[in-house]
Amino acid sequence: MKIAAYILVPLLVILIGLGIWLYDPDKPRAALEAQYAGPPSQFIEVAGLRLHIRDTGPREAPALLLLHGFGSSLHTWEDWARLLEPRFRVIRIDLPGFGLTGADPTGDYTDARTIAVLAALLDRLALPRVTVVGNSMGGRIAWRFAAAEPARVERLVLISPDGFASPGITYDTPVALPAIMRVLPYTLPMVMLRGTLDPSYAEPRRLTDAVAERYRDMMLAPGVRRAILARVEQHILPNPVPLLNSLAMPVLVMWGAQDKLIPVANAQDYLAAIPHAALATLPTLGHVPFEEDPALSLPPLVAFLGG
Repeated sequence: MKIAAYILVPLLVILIGLGIWLYDPDKPRAALEAQYAGPPSQFIEVAGLRLHIRDTGPREAPALLLLHGFGSSLHTWEDWARLLEPRFRVIRIDLPGFGLTGADPTGDYTDARTIAVLAALLDRLALPRVTVVGNSMGGRIAWRFAAAEPARVERLVLISPDGFASPGITYDTPVALPAIMRVLPYTLPMVMLRGTLDPSYAEPRRLTDAVAERYRDMMLAPGVRRAILARVEQHILPNPVPLLNSLAMPVLVMWGAQDKLIPVANAQDYLAAIPHAALATLPTLGHVPFEEDPALSLPPLVAFLGG
């Protein structure tokens, strides 16, 4: 059946207009750095990367390395950092492929590459041992780093960590990239982003417009969205049990009881696999408790670190 030109032309105009309306190009790096990388941010060369970091607190104090989750940035930790830095050296970074660190020139977004970057960072900062704190994807990287570099990890804190396979996922096998994710480099409507961010909070109303806008801006940083797709395509999840069994350092598992992304019941998998693990459950909080209520979520961490 042929479509008449008087129907086809307006339809094409509508489709082109819709595409232009939905198109979200990367934002200029200089503008993003001016807005989001003021003091105490710094950029340092590590393992071939221009790494965006914040390193605050007394240099002689016990050091904490904080690793953010998927699609996030070091800004997620800022409320905790302000509370911790009087007594701890608090290091937070934009992981490779995220935030203002941006794309890795190697194109390698495997966990092994990220672990190598973290080791190089500690070398650069002359830190032989740190406490590593990771959330979600950052939690998985934290425990994998601890398994690969146990001498460098004094204590380990896993906040709603990723690492055990979801139903339908097989260990040691690449995961197919969902088709809908392939539009990510071209469009990022706030309504779509809010749909992924709201479940991170037990109470979505606590997610302010300013925080949501920051998440969006960090994903619109040059090259980040394509790096995110590459990370998903390159990720192969190993069976975590042997690696978790090898952890000899003290481990704290923290979980928001209202977590809608990774259920708190998954904490039992970690407790069963890690020899020296304790659990702190946060009854009223969700997947990112340090964002949702920094003061309420902090005491279990401080107690674990020694008061």
